[in-house]
Amino acid sequence: MRLVFLGAAGEVTGSCTLVETGDVRFLVDCGMFQGGSEARQKNQRALDFGFDVRRIDFVLLTHAHIDHSGLLPRLVMLGYRGPIYATQATIDLLEVLLPDSAHIQEKESEWQLRHRHRRGKGERGIPAPLYTVAQALASLKQLHAVTYGHQLRAAETVSVRFHEAGHILGSASLEVTVTGEGKPRRLVFSGDLGMANRPVLHDPEPPPAEADVVLIESTYGDRAHRSLAETEDEIVAAFERTRAAGGNLIIPAFAVGRTQEIIYLLVDLVRRKRLSPLKVYVDSPMANAATRITLAHPDLLDDETRELLLWLQTHPDQVSIEFVADVERSKALNDIRSGAVILSASGMCEAGRIKYHLRENLPRRECTVLIAGFQAAGTLGRRLVDGARLVTLFGEPVPVRAHIHTVGGLSAHADQGALLSWLRGFCKPPKRIFVVHGEAGAAANFARAVGEQLGWPEVHLPHPGESFTM
Repeated sequence: MRLVFLGAAGEVTGSCTLVETGDVRFLVDCGMFQGGSEARQKNQRALDFGFDVRRIDFVLLTHAHIDHSGLLPRLVMLGYRGPIYATQATIDLLEVLLPDSAHIQEKESEWQLRHRHRRGKGERGIPAPLYTVAQALASLKQLHAVTYGHQLRAAETVSVRFHEAGHILGSASLEVTVTGEGKPRRLVFSGDLGMANRPVLHDPEPPPAEADVVLIESTYGDRAHRSLAETEDEIVAAFERTRAAGGNLIIPAFAVGRTQEIIYLLVDLVRRKRLSPLKVYVDSPMANAATRITLAHPDLLDDETRELLLWLQTHPDQVSIEFVADVERSKALNDIRSGAVILSASGMCEAGRIKYHLRENLPRRECTVLIAGFQAAGTLGRRLVDGARLVTLFGEPVPVRAHIHTVGGLSAHADQGALLSWLRGFCKPPKRIFVVHGEAGAAANFARAVGEQLGWPEVHLPHPGESFTM
């Protein structure tokens, strides 16, 4: 058996692992790299795997986030014709996310072309979209739904079970059993794991009792999240500061998962009278669609969320939520100078409508930008967190005078303690564990913690493109 780490090795984006069992070859995830010009170059090179993509037998998808799914249309474009297995909720989300990803790429290329023409430059050097909207839509035809806990016979010698990961709607950890050469071998892919006892989704399921090989994420493998109570205090403080100053509160939020969690927290804080009645604008067509999909899967929501939804329906005067779809209405939000709470994507401020709201509100000292999610290296969100006083939006410099407030406890990713707790679900150490999906420092720190606190040998930190034969 051979594993090839094609992405999310020493970094958090581009998740993609090739597994070769001898007679079967499959991918786990096929994600897009994110974070600046270097990521664009990686995406252009990605899927020049060094092998024929038509020889891949199937693809297993842990969840819908673009850093795990965003290169699926390119895989299909290059000739892959096999099945892509995912939960039904993941498929529902991909029907929104993948065409939107293509649309953003097409618009970005068009904008760069116009910008260069205005400056009297040619088209040379403008990156083409990785795939078009039509190609994204075509790739959706290869999606096949899998139910949590159900044994999928993906190949004659490979069976798979999807388990709740608690990260976003439909997210899964994978238990892969390979037979055919002596004793069956079990591989476990954590996918992205969520925190236990957090709102909206069910908690992550524990792993199976035993495994030969484990791949575990390490996004926050070097730290502990603040408690939910502390996070609520931070949100209330940000609201009070902004309201007193007479400004707007801008929240860049991932359309899938984070937006729904923030809505939950805001409504719950109003219900508990920690916040006064609110008017919230959700300005992201993708987030609007993701929220509709979330509500269409009540079986995946925890009891607390279902109770809060009932309260919201019976108290419409307490929280007004406007899901903004029309472009003109989105532009009109920039005329609001005070009291607006605007949730918009993308969560790392790299694309979408959030960039327009930042352009209007970053120069204003009375405003606050609430950073509520992980910001990858090279992204605009990361530059804001790191204290940049001047950023570039739409090719123009924008001063940063607004207050940048980072909330530390809203991550959809498990922290070090939660990751170690999940690993303790194994009855004995796996033969090999690979620490992936983390920036180099976080991954190395977590690998040390696994060795020191669990006493597990054979902890590996794979490099991009590195392969391991077992």
